Amino acid sequence: MITCRELIDFLDRYVDGVLPAPVAASFEDHLKVCPQCVDYLHSYRETIRLAGEAWCDDEVAFEDVPPALIDAILAVRGRAADESA
Repeated sequence: MITCRELIDFLDRYVDGVLPAPVAASFEDHLKVCPQCVDYLHSYRETIRLAGEAWCDDEVAFEDVPPALIDAILAVRGRAADESA
């Protein structure tokens, strides 16, 4: 079974449904015994939902996001993907 720290490391991929089946099963086994991680998962999903609602504003466009911010986000995601491989 994975630890709480590992669960957090896999969280985005679990929510996106892209974890390999054995890792997803271990993730779900952890959730069965760790109510704090269940709460964390719910708050993570709620954050995604709220962020999605915030982007529904027609006045905000992808082009309005500073390129440096996009680069920083992509760099962090790339490092996270490299670390999990």
